[in-house]
Amino acid sequence: MVSTDSSWTTRKNDSNDRDSWGNDLGFVELLDQARGGDREALGRLLQWYTNYLTILASTQLDRRLRKRVNPSDIVQEAMLEAHQDFGDFRGTSQGELLCWLRTILIHTLHRSFKRHLKVQKRDIRREVSLEAVSNRLEESACNWANLLAGHEPTPSAPMRAQEGAVELSNLLSKLKPHYREVIVLRVLKGLSFDEIAERMDRKCGAVRMLWLRALESFKASEDQR
Repeated sequence: MVSTDSSWTTRKNDSNDRDSWGNDLGFVELLDQARGGDREALGRLLQWYTNYLTILASTQLDRRLRKRVNPSDIVQEAMLEAHQDFGDFRGTSQGELLCWLRTILIHTLHRSFKRHLKVQKRDIRREVSLEAVSNRLEESACNWANLLAGHEPTPSAPMRAQEGAVELSNLLSKLKPHYREVIVLRVLKGLSFDEIAERMDRKCGAVRMLWLRALESFKASEDQR
Protein backbone atom coordinates (compact mmCIF):
# COMPACT_ATOMS: atom_id res chain seq x y z
CA MET A 1 0.00 0.00 0.00
CA VAL A 2 1.24 3.45 -0.75
CA SER A 3 2.10 5.48 2.29
CA THR A 4 -0.63 7.96 3.17
CA ASP A 5 1.34 10.25 5.41
CA SER A 6 3.97 12.92 5.04
CA SER A 7 6.70 10.31 4.72
CA TRP A 8 5.91 9.94 1.03
CA THR A 9 8.77 11.58 -0.83
CA THR A 10 7.65 13.58 -3.84
CA ARG A 11 10.30 14.80 -6.21
CA LYS A 12 9.36 18.34 -7.20
CA ASN A 13 11.31 18.67 -10.42
CA ASP A 14 12.03 22.11 -11.75
CA SER A 15 11.78 22.74 -15.48
CA ASN A 16 15.45 21.95 -16.03
CA ASP A 17 15.12 18.58 -14.32
CA ARG A 18 12.05 17.70 -16.38
CA ASP A 19 13.83 18.63 -19.58
CA SER A 20 16.89 16.64 -18.58
CA TRP A 21 14.84 13.53 -17.74
CA GLY A 22 13.44 13.45 -21.27
CA ASN A 23 16.81 14.27 -22.78
CA ASP A 24 19.40 11.52 -23.18
CA LEU A 25 22.13 14.11 -23.40
CA GLY A 26 21.12 15.44 -19.98
CA PHE A 27 21.36 11.95 -18.54
CA VAL A 28 24.75 11.28 -20.12
CA GLU A 29 26.10 14.59 -18.89
CA LEU A 30 25.02 13.94 -15.30
CA LEU A 31 26.30 10.38 -15.47
CA ASP A 32 29.72 11.57 -16.66
CA GLN A 33 29.85 14.21 -13.91
CA ALA A 34 28.85 11.67 -11.28
CA ARG A 35 31.54 9.27 -12.45
CA GLY A 36 34.00 12.12 -12.28
CA GLY A 37 33.35 12.46 -8.55
CA ASP A 38 30.70 15.20 -8.58
CA ARG A 39 28.53 14.19 -5.61
CA GLU A 40 25.92 16.86 -6.36
CA ALA A 41 25.48 15.50 -9.89
CA LEU A 42 25.15 11.99 -8.48
CA GLY A 43 22.50 13.19 -6.07
CA ARG A 44 20.51 14.84 -8.87
CA LEU A 45 20.84 11.76 -11.05
CA LEU A 46 19.59 9.34 -8.41
CA GLN A 47 16.84 11.71 -7.28
CA TRP A 48 15.15 11.31 -10.65
CA TYR A 49 14.23 7.76 -9.65
CA THR A 50 13.02 8.29 -6.08
CA ASN A 51 9.29 8.21 -6.89
CA TYR A 52 9.72 5.19 -9.14
CA LEU A 53 11.48 3.19 -6.44
CA THR A 54 9.01 4.29 -3.77
CA ILE A 55 6.05 3.06 -5.81
CA LEU A 56 7.79 -0.25 -6.48
CA ALA A 57 8.67 -0.66 -2.82
CA SER A 58 5.09 0.05 -1.77
CA THR A 59 3.76 -2.77 -3.95
CA GLN A 60 5.87 -5.30 -2.07
CA LEU A 61 4.50 -4.71 1.43
CA ASP A 62 1.65 -6.87 2.67
CA ARG A 63 -0.77 -5.92 5.43
CA ARG A 64 1.51 -7.10 8.22
CA LEU A 65 4.62 -5.38 6.92
CA ARG A 66 2.82 -2.09 6.24
CA LYS A 67 2.38 -1.71 10.00
CA ARG A 68 6.14 -1.87 10.53
CA VAL A 69 7.81 -0.70 7.32
CA ASN A 70 7.44 2.52 5.34
CA PRO A 71 8.33 2.39 1.64
CA SER A 72 10.08 5.76 1.85
CA ASP A 73 12.42 4.39 4.54
CA ILE A 74 13.26 1.43 2.33
CA VAL A 75 14.02 3.69 -0.62
CA GLN A 76 16.15 5.98 1.53
CA GLU A 77 18.23 3.00 2.61
CA ALA A 78 18.53 1.83 -1.01
CA MET A 79 19.58 5.30 -2.16
CA LEU A 80 22.28 5.49 0.50
CA GLU A 81 23.64 2.19 -0.76
CA ALA A 82 23.49 3.46 -4.36
CA HIS A 83 25.51 6.53 -3.38
CA GLN A 84 28.10 4.41 -1.61
CA ASP A 85 28.40 1.78 -4.34
CA PHE A 86 27.99 3.97 -7.43
CA GLY A 87 31.51 3.09 -8.50
CA ASP A 88 30.26 -0.45 -9.14
CA PHE A 89 27.78 0.72 -11.79
CA ARG A 90 29.17 -0.01 -15.24
CA GLY A 91 26.18 0.80 -17.44
CA THR A 92 25.76 3.70 -19.84
CA SER A 93 21.97 3.95 -20.32
CA GLN A 94 18.99 4.94 -18.21
CA GLY A 95 17.58 1.44 -18.57
CA GLU A 96 20.77 -0.07 -17.18
CA LEU A 97 20.75 2.36 -14.28
CA LEU A 98 17.12 1.49 -13.49
CA CYS A 99 18.00 -2.21 -13.51
CA TRP A 100 20.93 -1.56 -11.16
CA LEU A 101 18.77 0.50 -8.79
CA ARG A 102 16.04 -2.14 -8.77
CA THR A 103 18.61 -4.75 -7.83
CA ILE A 104 19.70 -2.61 -4.88
CA LEU A 105 16.05 -2.13 -3.92
CA ILE A 106 15.46 -5.89 -4.04
CA HIS A 107 18.34 -6.50 -1.64
CA THR A 108 17.12 -3.70 0.63
CA LEU A 109 13.60 -5.17 0.68
CA HIS A 110 14.97 -8.60 1.44
CA ARG A 111 16.96 -7.30 4.40
CA SER A 112 13.94 -5.38 5.65
CA PHE A 113 11.68 -8.42 5.37
CA LYS A 114 14.11 -10.56 7.33
CA ARG A 115 14.65 -7.85 9.93
CA HIS A 116 10.97 -7.26 10.60
CA LEU A 117 9.46 -10.67 10.04
CA LYS A 118 11.81 -12.46 12.44
CA VAL A 119 10.59 -10.34 15.36
CA GLN A 120 6.93 -11.18 14.76
CA LYS A 121 5.04 -14.16 16.14
CA ARG A 122 6.09 -17.52 14.82
CA ASP A 123 2.78 -18.32 13.15
CA ILE A 124 3.14 -15.45 10.69
CA ARG A 125 6.78 -15.89 9.83
CA ARG A 126 7.47 -16.70 6.22
CA GLU A 127 10.50 -17.16 4.04
CA VAL A 128 10.96 -14.27 1.63
CA SER A 129 12.50 -15.38 -1.64
CA LEU A 130 14.80 -12.89 -3.32
CA GLU A 131 13.72 -14.32 -6.65
CA ALA A 132 10.06 -13.81 -5.79
CA VAL A 133 10.70 -10.20 -4.83
CA SER A 134 12.56 -9.69 -8.10
CA ASN A 135 9.71 -11.19 -10.12
CA ARG A 136 7.15 -9.00 -8.39
CA LEU A 137 9.21 -5.88 -9.07
CA GLU A 138 9.51 -6.82 -12.74
CA GLU A 139 5.77 -7.53 -12.90
CA SER A 140 5.03 -4.11 -11.45
CA ALA A 141 7.27 -2.46 -14.05
CA CYS A 142 5.53 -4.41 -16.82
CA ASN A 143 2.11 -3.34 -15.55
CA TRP A 144 3.25 0.26 -15.70
CA ALA A 145 4.53 -0.18 -19.24
CA ASN A 146 1.23 -1.74 -20.34
CA LEU A 147 -0.76 1.13 -18.86
CA LEU A 148 1.47 3.68 -20.52
CA ALA A 149 1.40 1.94 -23.88
CA GLY A 150 -2.38 1.60 -23.71
CA HIS A 151 -2.74 5.29 -23.00
CA GLU A 152 -0.44 6.57 -25.72
CA PRO A 153 0.85 3.81 -28.01
CA THR A 154 3.95 4.63 -30.01
CA PRO A 155 6.40 2.48 -32.01
CA SER A 156 9.11 3.24 -29.45
CA ALA A 157 6.96 2.34 -26.42
CA PRO A 158 8.59 -1.07 -25.75
CA MET A 159 12.07 0.46 -25.78
CA ARG A 160 10.99 3.37 -23.58
CA ALA A 161 8.88 1.30 -21.17
CA GLN A 162 11.22 1.62 -18.18
CA GLU A 163 11.73 5.34 -18.69
CA GLY A 164 7.96 5.75 -19.10
CA ALA A 165 7.41 3.95 -15.81
CA VAL A 166 9.53 6.59 -14.10
CA GLU A 167 7.55 9.39 -15.70
CA LEU A 168 4.31 7.72 -14.65
CA SER A 169 5.51 7.34 -11.07
CA ASN A 170 6.27 11.07 -10.96
CA LEU A 171 2.69 11.78 -12.04
CA LEU A 172 1.33 9.40 -9.40
CA SER A 173 3.39 11.14 -6.73
CA LYS A 174 1.47 14.36 -7.37
CA LEU A 175 -1.91 12.79 -6.61
CA LYS A 176 -3.71 12.82 -3.28
CA PRO A 177 -2.64 9.81 -1.19
CA HIS A 178 -5.96 7.94 -1.48
CA TYR A 179 -6.06 8.54 -5.26
CA ARG A 180 -2.53 7.25 -5.59
CA GLU A 181 -3.33 4.26 -3.41
CA VAL A 182 -6.37 3.10 -5.36
CA ILE A 183 -4.49 3.38 -8.68
CA VAL A 184 -1.54 1.40 -7.31
CA LEU A 185 -3.80 -1.29 -5.89
CA ARG A 186 -5.93 -1.54 -9.02
CA VAL A 187 -3.28 -1.19 -11.74
CA LEU A 188 -0.02 -2.38 -10.23
CA LYS A 189 -1.33 -4.94 -7.75
CA GLY A 190 -4.21 -6.03 -9.99
CA LEU A 191 -6.71 -6.22 -7.12
CA SER A 192 -10.47 -6.38 -7.62
CA PHE A 193 -12.67 -3.59 -6.29
CA ASP A 194 -13.84 -5.91 -3.51
CA GLU A 195 -10.23 -6.60 -2.50
CA ILE A 196 -9.38 -2.91 -2.61
CA ALA A 197 -12.42 -2.13 -0.47
CA GLU A 198 -11.19 -4.57 2.15
CA ARG A 199 -7.64 -3.20 1.97
CA MET A 200 -8.79 0.44 2.27
CA ASP A 201 -11.60 -0.30 4.74
CA ARG A 202 -14.22 1.22 2.44
CA LYS A 203 -17.40 0.00 0.79
CA CYS A 204 -17.04 -1.37 -2.72
CA GLY A 205 -19.26 1.32 -4.22
CA ALA A 206 -17.15 4.02 -2.56
CA VAL A 207 -14.00 2.45 -3.97
CA ARG A 208 -15.43 2.48 -7.49
CA MET A 209 -16.24 6.17 -7.17
CA LEU A 210 -12.80 6.83 -5.72
CA TRP A 211 -11.26 4.99 -8.70
CA LEU A 212 -13.11 7.21 -11.18
CA ARG A 213 -12.10 10.39 -9.34
CA ALA A 214 -8.50 9.17 -9.17
CA LEU A 215 -8.42 8.60 -12.93
CA GLU A 216 -9.84 12.07 -13.54
CA SER A 217 -7.21 13.57 -11.26
CA PHE A 218 -4.46 11.58 -12.97
CA LYS A 219 -5.62 12.74 -16.41
CA ALA A 220 -5.72 16.37 -15.24
CA SER A 221 -2.21 16.03 -13.82
CA GLU A 222 -0.96 14.58 -17.09
CA ASP A 223 -2.59 17.33 -19.14
CA GLN A 224 -0.73 19.92 -17.06
CA ARG A 225 2.71 18.53 -17.99
